[in-house]
Amino acid sequence: MAISLRFTSAMLLLAAGAIPTYAQQIVVSKDNRTIAVTTSVDAGAEADTVTVEIGFMEYGADQDSAYAAGSKASNAIAAALKAAGVPQDAIQSESQSITPVQQYNQDWTPAEKAEHKFQVQQSWSVKTAAVDGAKVLDIAVKAGANQSGQMTWSVEDQDGLQAKAAKLALERARSIAQQMAAGLNATLGALVYASNEAPAREQPLMRPLNGRTAILTAQAPKVLPLSVSAHKVTASATVYAVFSIQ
Repeated sequence: MAISLRFTSAMLLLAAGAIPTYAQQIVVSKDNRTIAVTTSVDAGAEADTVTVEIGFMEYGADQDSAYAAGSKASNAIAAALKAAGVPQDAIQSESQSITPVQQYNQDWTPAEKAEHKFQVQQSWSVKTAAVDGAKVLDIAVKAGANQSGQMTWSVEDQDGLQAKAAKLALERARSIAQQMAAGLNATLGALVYASNEAPAREQPLMRPLNGRTAILTAQAPKVLPLSVSAHKVTASATVYAVFSIQ
């Protein structure tokens, strides 16, 4: 587990203190002295889930031949994943299209241009255990997925990771309040208010291979899967906590 303090601010609320708008229900008076602390903490965990982006691009001299090539590639990839035991509900279609090729920007010979009049593209996302990400990619590529490689890492229990970050942030807030109270020769009392601002959930890290979407071609059956390492996933929590002092 990785923890990093991103930002910490604290303010002392005494008799003449002001309470932030979102905590106006707290009454501050000479009989109710408080210390308020705002702190943010990141909690990290090793990814246990990965979403692998796989897809292909096929060409043809006309729409029918391009579609036939695309159909062959599409069904070969689907069959390979099924044969490897990848559950159907773990595979989600992302995009598919058949379109004329804009050849003005292609460095092809006249003969190659004649064979590349139309293109068929299709892509899927496959969600699997982090340890199986490279295996899924390998299976798809060897079945014809020549435009694949991006992986999105995540944890299955994202809410649990968020809760852990909130707990750590509150513990940090209490520690800071304790130090402030000691500086005032006061005793830190009970927690009288706390709120988790819950910043927008961080998107799982998306990092294509080699800094871009990997364009991979089918390999011989004996080629080993690529070496892929899981990333660490983080969640952030910002806590506003108010403690009484005596």
